[in-house]
This record gives sequence, C-alpha cells and structure tokens, in this order.
Amino acid sequence: MEFYTYTLPNGIRCIHKRTKSPIAYSALTINTGSRDELDNEFGIAHFVEHSIFKGTEKRKAHHINCRLERLGGELNAFTTKEETVIHATTLKTDFAKAAELISDVMFNSTFPEKELDKEREIIIDEINSYKDSPVESIFDDFEDLIFAGSSLGHNILGSKKTVKKFNQDKLKEFTSRTHNTDEMVFSSIGNMSQRSFEAIIERNFGIIPRCDRAFTRPPVEAINSFNTTVKKSSHQANCVMGNLAYALNDKKRVVLALLTNILGGPAANSLLNMSVREKNGLSYNIEATYTPFTDTGLATIYFGCDKDNTDLCIELVNKQLDAIKAGELTARQLSMSKKQFVGQMTIAMESDESYMLGSAKSFLIYNDVDSNEMIYKKIMQITPTEIVDVANEIFNDLSILIYK
Repeated sequence: MEFYTYTLPNGIRCIHKRTKSPIAYSALTINTGSRDELDNEFGIAHFVEHSIFKGTEKRKAHHINCRLERLGGELNAFTTKEETVIHATTLKTDFAKAAELISDVMFNSTFPEKELDKEREIIIDEINSYKDSPVESIFDDFEDLIFAGSSLGHNILGSKKTVKKFNQDKLKEFTSRTHNTDEMVFSSIGNMSQRSFEAIIERNFGIIPRCDRAFTRPPVEAINSFNTTVKKSSHQANCVMGNLAYALNDKKRVVLALLTNILGGPAANSLLNMSVREKNGLSYNIEATYTPFTDTGLATIYFGCDKDNTDLCIELVNKQLDAIKAGELTARQLSMSKKQFVGQMTIAMESDESYMLGSAKSFLIYNDVDSNEMIYKKIMQITPTEIVDVANEIFNDLSILIYK
C-alpha cells in the first residue's frame, strides 16, 4: 500500500503518504451524509457542515476563518449523500495546525444560535440559487423519483421549511447520533515522517472519546421505471436518463465506470458526444455518470438541447446504447478506451488533494487502498463480454425525466 495506516483506540482510522512536496493536504472523512437524516432532518447534514466553522469552545468564527488563511492555507468542507468531509491545505510546516483545527471544529463546535441565524439565510439563498439552475436541479428531482421512499431520495440542501427549523439542539443531536468515530478516516499527504504523523494524530484525535455507530442504513428498494416531463420556463430542454446500478462492493462497478466513460466521459471523443454533438450538432453538453453508494448505485445520461430536438436526442442516445448492448464496440475501440481511462485517472491523481480524498473514501469503505497499478490492472483486464453484459443489465428500461 502506498499509504501508511494507523488506527486510534477510539476507532478513528488514519492514512498518510509521505511526499517531498512543501504542501501538506489533510482531511477528515466521515461516513455520514444526507441519507442518514431522519424525515424531519432533511438538509441537516449540509447545515452542520456549514455550521461547524461558526464557533468552538475556544474559537469564534473569525478565529477559525483566519487560523490557516493568514498562513496562506485554506480550510473547507463538503457534504454528499453519504459523506461529510473537512479538508485543509497548508505548507508542510503548518500541518499540525491544520490537524488541530480540523479536530477542533469537528468535535468542539458549539453551534452558537446567532451564527446559525446568519448561516440559515445563506443556505436558503443557496437553495434559491440552485432552483434557478435546471442543469443542477434536474438531477435532484431525478434522484427523488428513482430513489422514491429511500433515504437517498431527498436532496442534500433540504428545503427552506426544514432549514428554518434547525437550531443548536437539533444540530448537536444529529452529530451525536451520526458522527461516529468508527466511521471516520483522517488522511494526509505531505512531507512528514510516520513518527511525526502519529504524534500529531494522537495529540489531536486520540483524545476523542470512542463513539461507535448504532444504526444501519435502510436498503434501497427498486421501483418501476418512469418517463416524466416537467414544464419549465427555460430556453432549452434538459433530460436525465438513468437506472439503478452497482454498489461500492460490487466487482462490476469497475466495468460500469469504464463503460460510462466510453459513453459520455469528459473526453471529446466519447461516443455520445460524437453522435449527438459532433455529428448532429444537437447538444452543447452531453455526459454519462456513474455514482456508487454503500448498497446501490446510479448510472445516468444527461443532455441539454433545443426543446424541439429532445426526442431526436433520446433516439440517438438509445441507438448508441443498443449498439453497445449488441456488442458493436470493437476490440480495438475497447483497448483504446481502456488506455484513455487509465490516462485520465493517472493525470487526475497528479493532484495530491484529489488522490488523498479518493484514498480516504476507499479506506473508509474497504479498509484498504488499491495501488495505482492494481487499479490499472483491473481496468486493462475488462473484456468485451463484460462490457456487453453490464450494458444490458444497467442500460435497459431506463427512467427518463425531462425539463421542457
């Protein structure tokens, strides 16, 4: 393993990779997101992520904001359906300060009511801004439909109604229930020895009392496919097509990741981009994505186009999917696609921060981090038959949501 790993007595797992860079990256990844909210808590995981920076037992919001920034570093956080991540970038000489600050805001936040009032308005403004962007909101609405009745089915931001109800007590209740030490990973990349890393971690995270998770996530139930059109006062149509897919522990997830990259990855030569945009000039943006979760996954195809061209775009997408399902992707095309995918991943891993966050998630889920060579080997071993089988399993009877 490229990372040194270490587990504290309280259950917090730690991974560190030593580099020669003068920059140090660090993060605390928590296996808690919007799907862990109760019915009356929608949006609270995201609200907590904002509010942990608003005051601790020994710092006010201003001191938190300035602690790393005045040193040239930065502190930030984000929330997903299943994770909350607090991450920092500093000079290597300031790594200990970053670790101490992450620990302080995570475990000692006081959620002062005056600050919560201000943050509430900011998040409501964020919700309003999000609703004004159909390209973003259509994915939330699609997930609401395809994950109907599931904890994955509501959006991360919550609603104005729920956000207005959050207070200090509710935030402390949520964090007490869901921020469990056995579901946390502290990760770092920087020029620190194993001994120094351990000493800093022990000092800042070893003092935290153990708190193991006492709940499990309810399973996601499959639903019948849907074809829904929502009227919108926008200049173009937006469309999401998709289906439930493989979970994080499913071996076929690597095949699907490659397949979605072939179909609609970031490269201009993706099959859908070539067909819909380059050959027919129908869409500025068309993409395919795959997001695995703990117990399920989601594969989607998105495009925006002129309203009059919506049906034609769907027809072209289905034509390309049918070709893949029929095995028309040649061995040469597959070989080139695998090399392209490996190249994209290698370039992405040149960002130490992205590499660290990805490795932390892997360690959180699998208690292991595959080497780059192992990941590349899995990709290069994918066969044409596997591509066809996965395409027929996932890209069949797709659900469709259209903003038009």
